[in-house]
Amino acid sequence: MKSDIEIAQSVVLKPIIDIVKKVGIDDDDIELYGKYKAKLSFDKINSLESEKTGKLILVTAINPTPAGEGKSTMSIGLADALNKIGKKTMIALREPSLGPVMGIKGGAAGGGFAQVLPMEDINLHFTGDMHAITTANNALSALIDNHLQQGNKLGIDQRRIIWKRVVDLNDRALRQVIVGLGGPLNGIPREDGFDITVASEIMAILCLARNLNDLKERLASIVIAYDHDKKPIYVRDLKVEGALTLILKDAIKPNLVQTIYGTPALVHGGPFANIAHGCNSVIATSTALRLADYTVTEAGFGADLGAEKFLDIKVPNLPKDPDAVVIVATLRALKMHGGLAKESLNTENISALKEGFANLKRHVENIRKYGLPVIVAINEFVTDTKAEIDTLKELCKAINVPVELASVWANGAEGGVELAQTLVEVIENSQSNFKPIYDKDDSIETKITLIVKEIYGGKSVQFSAKAKNQLKQFKAYEWDKLPVCMAKTQYSFSDNPKLLGAPTDFDITIREFVPKTGAGFIVALTGDVMTMPGLPKIPAALNMDVSEDGVALGLF
Repeated sequence: MKSDIEIAQSVVLKPIIDIVKKVGIDDDDIELYGKYKAKLSFDKINSLESEKTGKLILVTAINPTPAGEGKSTMSIGLADALNKIGKKTMIALREPSLGPVMGIKGGAAGGGFAQVLPMEDINLHFTGDMHAITTANNALSALIDNHLQQGNKLGIDQRRIIWKRVVDLNDRALRQVIVGLGGPLNGIPREDGFDITVASEIMAILCLARNLNDLKERLASIVIAYDHDKKPIYVRDLKVEGALTLILKDAIKPNLVQTIYGTPALVHGGPFANIAHGCNSVIATSTALRLADYTVTEAGFGADLGAEKFLDIKVPNLPKDPDAVVIVATLRALKMHGGLAKESLNTENISALKEGFANLKRHVENIRKYGLPVIVAINEFVTDTKAEIDTLKELCKAINVPVELASVWANGAEGGVELAQTLVEVIENSQSNFKPIYDKDDSIETKITLIVKEIYGGKSVQFSAKAKNQLKQFKAYEWDKLPVCMAKTQYSFSDNPKLLGAPTDFDITIREFVPKTGAGFIVALTGDVMTMPGLPKIPAALNMDVSEDGVALGLF
């Protein structure tokens, strides 16, 4: 079997203008970035405002394991399959971050015969959105430090600056740094640190903003620091929201690419779901909904993270609720949740599968709590046995959830036809009765407690002394009704990454909060989750190269 990049490079791409004509986009509606990539113009986006919306399908997954689940691959394959059965379909996905690309997780362009192309460009610099977000973020840092240097008219307490610099790489050495050393000409010395770009509030804002004016207002509402009286200081106090918006004026436009099978895809924005809200941009999803009859989108990591944030944070900013949710699982991953070691996953083990099914079952139950129809997609592997497949189907039948085997990685669109047909049938014969897991007027404590008990299956929430003090401050600042974005390990329902399956009777500890008032939510940090990852012992970058004629090598 060819590698992902070998498959991608064997495909003869069509000019992007030919691809997007399928959904009513003309030459004048796009800004080309070469022959195969483009950005959609604001004129076209604005012209669609009054158009009716199509069906929205959210693809999520069980808690990820080293065995792999293939959520992005399934999203792409499902969209190709829907087009194959005659449904006008688009995809709305996130952009990959160079951190995981060069690290261990990989990219986010799918795999096998279910990929968005050109995968090399998408996984590397693409249209420059990540660099624009990085630049806007670091421009704000420079403006803050310049304000200190030039007299500090706002009275910023340099010990209470919460805005960090960012870089789109995994670089643990930058987690904590000192800036301004070297004497008076080099600024005011202070502690600082770096997050990965996808954890930047500007990334979250770009993905939640509805238009340029909304982007500017959200940027103005970012809290950057506190003064000596502990009062918050915002970007609007610096009067630089216009400059930041200018840097992002092109990055906010959705990117158009294609799948191997020619399905139009909007790939835009890339927040992580374990430390941010984990969904592609509102503009991209909303636009796809008005261009196509079916839009397939995905939310990062397991349904306890990405799907919860999609439904509680992103949906209020969309023109409609999801019509159905697809939960992706693999037999391999379920066996790992059932206690089987990674090296034993290729052998049949029914008991481990049954034990690990508890993880999938809880995710199904959680989506039903939102009042949404749900379908299970089994991402097929060659090592899956008939007995294991039959067992999983029986387990799904016992909880009355539709389940289909899909082989989109190996067989492309054809491998997802049965899943697509079942999905259409479920949507046509079910009704979405969407309801968020918490009320928007609930307190932060109540929202977190509901998420922990209803979604994670936990017993209670413990707040550190720092977190308790922050909650008092948030009430004084009138931030106490904002949605909550949980920062938690993706590997477990709990805040312990080693607690697999469907644990119960555990506590979640909130060690501190990070206000993201521009994005419109409060981040709750749990466990030891970090906003700047590190590289593994053997990073994927060691396998990468480029040929003499500029062809990418070793990129998955």
